[in-house]
Amino acid sequence: MPIQHPSFGTLADDRVIIFDTTLRDGEQSPGFSMNLEEKLRMAEALAELGADVLEAGFPIASPGDFDSVRSIADRFSKDGPVICGLARSAPQDILRAAEAVKSAARPRIHTFLSTSPLHMRVKLRMSPDEVLQAVADSVALARNHVADVEWSAEDGSRTDPDFLCRCVEAAIKAGATTINVPDTVGYALPEDLARIFTMLRERVPGADGVVFSTHNHNDLGLAVANTLAAIRAGARQVECTINGIGERAGNASLEEVAMALRTRQDTVGMRSGVVTPNILRTSRLLATITGFDVQPNKAIVGRNAFAHESGIHQDGMLKDRGTYEIMTPESVGWTNSSLVMGKHSGRAAFRDKLKALGYEVGDNQLNDAFRRFKDIADRKKVVYDEDIVALVDDEILRTHDRIKLTGLTVASGLHTRPMATLKLEIDGEEQEGMAVGDGAVDATFNALRAAFPHEAGLRLYAVQSVTGGTDAQARVTVRLEEGGKLVDGQGSDTDTIIASARAYVHALNKLLVKRERTAPADYAPATQASGAHSSAA
Repeated sequence: MPIQHPSFGTLADDRVIIFDTTLRDGEQSPGFSMNLEEKLRMAEALAELGADVLEAGFPIASPGDFDSVRSIADRFSKDGPVICGLARSAPQDILRAAEAVKSAARPRIHTFLSTSPLHMRVKLRMSPDEVLQAVADSVALARNHVADVEWSAEDGSRTDPDFLCRCVEAAIKAGATTINVPDTVGYALPEDLARIFTMLRERVPGADGVVFSTHNHNDLGLAVANTLAAIRAGARQVECTINGIGERAGNASLEEVAMALRTRQDTVGMRSGVVTPNILRTSRLLATITGFDVQPNKAIVGRNAFAHESGIHQDGMLKDRGTYEIMTPESVGWTNSSLVMGKHSGRAAFRDKLKALGYEVGDNQLNDAFRRFKDIADRKKVVYDEDIVALVDDEILRTHDRIKLTGLTVASGLHTRPMATLKLEIDGEEQEGMAVGDGAVDATFNALRAAFPHEAGLRLYAVQSVTGGTDAQARVTVRLEEGGKLVDGQGSDTDTIIASARAYVHALNKLLVKRERTAPADYAPATQASGAHSSAA
């Protein structure tokens, strides 16, 4: 019988709800912090991708998280995704989440509590009866504010089956409309998830009237396999992230789950609303915002995902692509690089190209990007789509940065100590720095430290080519560490030194976002004594 859901109405038997937690669980990954403008841009991209629910953040964690959730809630109409805020079982958590999502056209509160013996004894220091009461109270309070309430059993995969059934029953009786059973620590095997969801659907009163959800971490590399097992056992919501980012080894990857459902519909028999041709550009947008590229062999979105080097494979591909490809590159957004853009291309053609690549830009952003495009076109023989993506990401996604690189001169040569002089615009004020170093890059980074003093240490410096050829753009990744917090920055340019400076400045801006975030609310209520951030839900 189809489920009646307050946010989705009658849910078709073959429909899987995509619950994206890139902006919450994903952003908790070390170095993955986003500022408000980046979160809003990512939220819009996720909506265009077809995500049904956006877990926009953890409102109680900090004023910044609250503002992000509230701003995203303001962004979408009833045609957009459900906007969800995470909350522990403490009343102040739930009230804060309710305040953050109240302006959403389709709001949801997602509250959670640990249920495994280890978590209850060590983390919560609560008895099973106290946990059961807290489950009922927290869900009931959330239902007083929104019609759509999700409840999660943190560490559900390691919870006693009988007790898990009692907790789920309590949550349903209190008004939960979605029940999530997370594999919080990535411990479960696919058969474990199948057993858990089958058990809950068969044993818990009222189970046929709620949506069951699965949230799997990738500590054993089984997050997607566990997700598919849960779906086949009756879960109708999957919690996932773009590029699989998240706590520790990450979450189930949205793109992998979506393409598994599409490619193996013959076996799984379920479908999602993901607009799969948008997958690649959404993945690239996240990589640009966070400064973390996916590994080359990453399924679906890695640059080698549709590459064939073996002679046997190449021969098969020439005869029939189906010999070695189970999906087409175009189905997830890959296209062959276009060579039509060059120094003679006009503004209208450039705007059309941006639109084809998935960018909708305002006039000011277009002007800035077009100037940089002309500069690159003057230096390169041909301009590939990848070049345009790199430069536009640099220009458009950095418009709200507090620190901007406005000038750089480097003198270097054989038997000469390299020297760099640069200019920064910091909160609208110009600062200059000059320094020497062991090489051109070292001198540039020293000059940055002179212009913007900081104690962060350089932990990674990596260079890769955006395209081929000696005139190719370099994409540089810089990782900084300050006080145990990691941030990654990226920059691109045909000049590797300029690309390096852009990457370092990007990392500094992300470091400022980290600094601005205040500590979470300092309390440990009787209903749940736990840390502010959790990978449970």
